[in-house]
Amino acid sequence: MKLNKLRSSLLSEFVNSKLSKSITKIAKRLKISRMNYMRNSRALEYSVWKIGAWVRVGGEDAATFLQGQFTNELRGLAAGRSVYGLWLNQKGKVLGDGFVLAGAVEGERWLASYFCPAAGIMRRLEDYIIADDVVMEDFTSEWMGISVLGDGAGEWLTANAHVGRIFPGRRVLGENWEWVFPVSTQAEVRAKLSTETEIGADELARRRIGAGIPAVPVDLGPGDLPSEGGLGEVAISYTKGCYLGQEVMARLKAMGQVRRRLMRVRGPGQVPAVPAALWQDSKQVGELRSGVGGETGFVGMAMLSLVNWQRDLPLALEVAGPAVIQVEP
Repeated sequence: MKLNKLRSSLLSEFVNSKLSKSITKIAKRLKISRMNYMRNSRALEYSVWKIGAWVRVGGEDAATFLQGQFTNELRGLAAGRSVYGLWLNQKGKVLGDGFVLAGAVEGERWLASYFCPAAGIMRRLEDYIIADDVVMEDFTSEWMGISVLGDGAGEWLTANAHVGRIFPGRRVLGENWEWVFPVSTQAEVRAKLSTETEIGADELARRRIGAGIPAVPVDLGPGDLPSEGGLGEVAISYTKGCYLGQEVMARLKAMGQVRRRLMRVRGPGQVPAVPAALWQDSKQVGELRSGVGGETGFVGMAMLSLVNWQRDLPLALEVAGPAVIQVEP
């Protein structure tokens, strides 16, 4: 009886061991098959862009100082990570936007921006450096960027971006990453992307506008509030504590509404000279901030008054001109 139980136990262990090894082998094969499938089916696109700002911020007080200036939470920013946010003035108006990246050295930070000049960001910060140990260095002219778009972009960059820095971007609603690197390594980076599809700046802008993502400071600037451009939730922390413009942001959140809103628009023909006033019934109801042309007309971003704009009527570019500008839902 005991011998039978021993045989049964040994047989069970043997079967389970074989089954476990088989499952492990199958799992590995499935993982390899998935990786091969993604590698073969991946369709990435990329676009080269000129960096607006790439600034190193160092010094013993760098991290603490930036925490009190940036609209988003920077505490606990780990190496290799980034955060998107804004630089505001005392009235809560948008002076600039960008990404803050953790550096390789403890407390070191890198500031990146698509369109905001480094000089403007540095001037905004320098105005509030009093007794802080903070040093800023502008490397913008020595670096460049490439936006990589498509499912699997982050995984591809992790495996292939051996120079520079990578971080999630804000170009489209789908997966998109930024790769910034020294200009001197451009040939190496281009070689990595030789089998991918390049798109131009206009196409990238068209997709950004289609996603309703503002370009700061063109679409959203010093006369505008973050929430007017739809950035209240993505660029602002309402729990981090004090930073420049924080009190205004708290009041706006409590109110729950704004009087203006950045909207997507489209119209026939070429892009008008911007900024351009937008009219309804001989009353100015907004301003076209930016646009990009296409085969069937142009698309753009416009700041509209929610008080005066009649949502069911098109807009005109002149007081008594034809109403041909449509607002996208």
